[in-house]
Amino acid sequence: MRRAGLGLATLAVLQIHARGPGIDYVGVLAASFASWVGLPGPGEAALVAAGISAGHHRLDISALIAVAWVGATAGGMLGWLVGVRAGRGVLTAPGPLHRLRLGLIERGERFYDRYGLVAVLITPSWIAGIHNMRLSRYAPANAVSALLWALGWGLAAYYVGPSITDVIADAGSARWLIVIAVVVVVGTIALMRHRRSVRGR
Repeated sequence: MRRAGLGLATLAVLQIHARGPGIDYVGVLAASFASWVGLPGPGEAALVAAGISAGHHRLDISALIAVAWVGATAGGMLGWLVGVRAGRGVLTAPGPLHRLRLGLIERGERFYDRYGLVAVLITPSWIAGIHNMRLSRYAPANAVSALLWALGWGLAAYYVGPSITDVIADAGSARWLIVIAVVVVVGTIALMRHRRSVRGR
């Protein structure tokens, strides 16, 4: 799963700048959706690359953040639904370590009840579904978390990215150094999210 996420992240970075603006927005939408369903990596990579492009005035940053927010919100809802309909049933089914699995779910439910928005922001969407977070609480928390995510990654890339790429461009290796840096960052984040999800099971 991590390798697939990193592969998609790399493709997303390479696609930005290689196609027209319309394709870039669609790519960010699809990558954001995939990340928030539960595939780590592509959303952040696509948003960072597109944010840098917006910093160079090739894309509109407001539209970019809106597209990323819509994709992430929709992906989060689907991930939650998968967790409710499939993941919870698997973890609560009779079998090996049944009592341990029920205990983990009970602790997870307390975590989501207590921390709400923060829990949704730092864990994959399907984990919230597995722990039976109510839709009336999850939907607004998911929308706010997706907005914070889109604003954080998008604006950071928009304001910081262009100055970094200009400096690197003077050395003549901008594109590949950016790709490597983004993949390293995304890989680190994906690993952290995977470890959190394992702990949350």
